Amino acid sequence: MALSRAERCLALLLRLLSRACLALLGLVAPAPPGARPAPPRAVPPPRRPLLLLPARQLAARLRARQVTCIEVVETYVERIKEVNPLINAVVKDRFEEALQEARQVDKLLSEGAGDDYLEEKFPLLGVPITVKEAFSLHGMPNTSGLVNRRNVIATSDATVVSRLKQAGAIPLGVTNCSELCMWYESSNRVYGRTNNPYDLQRIVGGSSGGEGGVLAAACSVIGVGSDIGGSIRMPAFFNGVFGHKPTTGVVPNDGQFPNARGVRTSFLCTGPMCRYAEDLELMLRVMAGPGVSRLKLNEKVLLEKIKFHCMDHDGGSIFVSPVDKEILQAQKKVVEHLESELGVQVRRVAIHKMKYSFQIWSAMMSSKDSDGQEAQLFTDLLGDHGKPVWPLWELMKWLVGMSSHTLPAIALGLTEKLMKLNPGGNAKLVSMGKSLQEEMEALLGPDGVLLYPSHPTIAPRHHSPICMPFNFAYTAIFNVLGLPVTQCPLGLSSEGLPLGIQLVAASYNDHLTLAVARYLEKAFGGWVSPGKV
Repeated sequence: MALSRAERCLALLLRLLSRACLALLGLVAPAPPGARPAPPRAVPPPRRPLLLLPARQLAARLRARQVTCIEVVETYVERIKEVNPLINAVVKDRFEEALQEARQVDKLLSEGAGDDYLEEKFPLLGVPITVKEAFSLHGMPNTSGLVNRRNVIATSDATVVSRLKQAGAIPLGVTNCSELCMWYESSNRVYGRTNNPYDLQRIVGGSSGGEGGVLAAACSVIGVGSDIGGSIRMPAFFNGVFGHKPTTGVVPNDGQFPNARGVRTSFLCTGPMCRYAEDLELMLRVMAGPGVSRLKLNEKVLLEKIKFHCMDHDGGSIFVSPVDKEILQAQKKVVEHLESELGVQVRRVAIHKMKYSFQIWSAMMSSKDSDGQEAQLFTDLLGDHGKPVWPLWELMKWLVGMSSHTLPAIALGLTEKLMKLNPGGNAKLVSMGKSLQEEMEALLGPDGVLLYPSHPTIAPRHHSPICMPFNFAYTAIFNVLGLPVTQCPLGLSSEGLPLGIQLVAASYNDHLTLAVARYLEKAFGGWVSPGKV
């Protein structure tokens, strides 16, 4: 559907305003504490073979006593010390504790327990892991990038962190995120900015951006992320790794800050981020705990029987960027490969309501739940452990370099009240969202997978998201629809930056997207090490 003249004018106005904001940002924004230009364009590639093993294989080698846990952990610690000064992804480490836990694993292995027993009881025994700083990890900071919380130290573990530790995983530290996990560049006033391992002048995404960067740089093999608008999938895409947003309600969200309240409890998802596709299911089983019974992970997937659908873009929303040509070409190659190698027919679809993804997500995020409870205001969250925050006053302070908040957080505080100015329009958008959910479930059914861009652009340069703040709509729409989605890497662009695709299925059909991700990893190579010439 062609844009009207009014829509084209509005789109042009939005772009001009965004570019003016970016120019202003470049003039007045103070440099984040952790941000400093680094001479090399990308991090050096990993050279130790232990860094190149999936978690499943690493655990198997440990159980077979082919390598010691202390050697594995020391190798990852060495890698973090090598590249973290460049990317600023690990914001607080626990290396001494991790090494002590590695010695305990080696002691357990020396006692001669059987392989089958160890695999069943400790499927991740000795595997290094990193955790998004927004999750509680005992003894680690839990600020979510909020200055008011800079002295908050977790006294317990988040539910998923506890389950991973019980499965034998060894946390190495916590990773950076955006302020209060509500922006797609991981930068804040507590830890500074995280840089993309493939190009240090580009973003890692957000809010689980530190996890995306640390995985891509081979500083960790598996990680914990959360996603309410694409916060797992965007960093996974920008950093060329795998990320899975499970079906809503399967994996517990307890133990993270900020947690969801009201209707947002149906949109926030905790999920796995990995360098290798085979580790997604392993992590999901552990993280979901008893909730895994709601999925169909034990069902065998016949790829030839899947009904594939493809959508190249959202239909032309004026709020988001056009999809990059190289992203479209990568998606086209996937379609051609599926049709030629599996003998399936990929059906092209045009779902009109997807054009309003940003508006639907915004309206549903600010709506009341079935009990009439309203979502928590972002300004209330900004004031945690401190005085109430007045966004307009914070903007004035920011202009003179005196605010403790980032510009995106201030902007969100300024704009959230606008959603309440048109209750009638919001109600229509919520209704449209529910209709879209029914349409998607009917389209995908028990055996369907939709191919859809993970983001309209390849990893942008630092600060650039302020130019097109609503591009996250490509991922966010699936949060409010409650559908499982896997982001799958598809090699590198002509500039050496990661490409990827979203794989979407109907509710509780996570097994389909995970199976397709494993297949595409074999076909297109999966994660590609940064720094290779």
